[in-house]
Amino acid sequence: MERLSTAVSLAGVELKNPVMTCSGTFGSGMEYGEFVDLNRLGAVVTKGVANVPWEGNPTPRITEVYGGILNAIGLQNPGLDLFCQRDIPFLKQYDTKIVVNVCGRTVRDYCEAVERLGEQPVDLLEINISCPNVKHGGIAFGQDPAAAEEITREIKKYAKQPVIVKLSPNVTDIAQMAQAVEAAGADAVSLINTITGMKIDIHRRRFALANKTGGMSGPAVKPIAVRMVYQVAQAVNIPVVGMGGIATAEDALEFILAGATAVAVGTANFYNPRATEEVAQGIEDYMRQYHVSDIRELIGAVESL
Repeated sequence: MERLSTAVSLAGVELKNPVMTCSGTFGSGMEYGEFVDLNRLGAVVTKGVANVPWEGNPTPRITEVYGGILNAIGLQNPGLDLFCQRDIPFLKQYDTKIVVNVCGRTVRDYCEAVERLGEQPVDLLEINISCPNVKHGGIAFGQDPAAAEEITREIKKYAKQPVIVKLSPNVTDIAQMAQAVEAAGADAVSLINTITGMKIDIHRRRFALANKTGGMSGPAVKPIAVRMVYQVAQAVNIPVVGMGGIATAEDALEFILAGATAVAVGTANFYNPRATEEVAQGIEDYMRQYHVSDIRELIGAVESL
């Protein structure tokens, strides 16, 4: 059988394959342990964690829409103390890289969390500056290049692990945002986060979500995400992690051909808990079919007509 190399280097950290989980869709892997062999994944990206516990938004905070879901969870999380005590030891049992997603309301919040995580056995930090559901902090940092640059520069002063900055699609020019965080020292970028949307219950004449708006994810956002990943990959020299509507290996390969070094599976986990494993296997099958011995040959390999 043809020998394949699926390993990729993400900001100096080698992943056995490019398949990761999307923050907020996989917990820290505990909920999926009986369905998915975490050893098969390149990395597990944890749900967002802050320096202190967050309650999140009032319910209802998730609703189905055509081609995906809207969520307004509001980054509910148990805080770093419990996370370090419970989640990191669980993930350390597996042969997979650990990426901790960090959220905060102020620059100080982010820096404190990042500094504390510097003492933990985790491989990468993903900084969420783009969640559209948090009224303080996140949305401002993620939509203004100067603010994104400032917070990235501050975080890099405290970070011991490589920093991935997660970008918001709710901007005019996502390439400009990527260039801003690259200039501030980001080691990689990930995109896209959810697109702000709304649903109204016409029979009750009420918003479907208590928060009124939520972040849209799922298959309907994939063409937008592929376009943005391509734009960003052309604009920066740091690795790009692509996400947004990935449910199959074919979806993942679109992102890789567009320039993504790694990919993350999100909403698909909710209706197919084995989606990540299936994507990893499907990429290997594709490589055999097209006689590609090294996955790196595919990164950014799309050609014009």
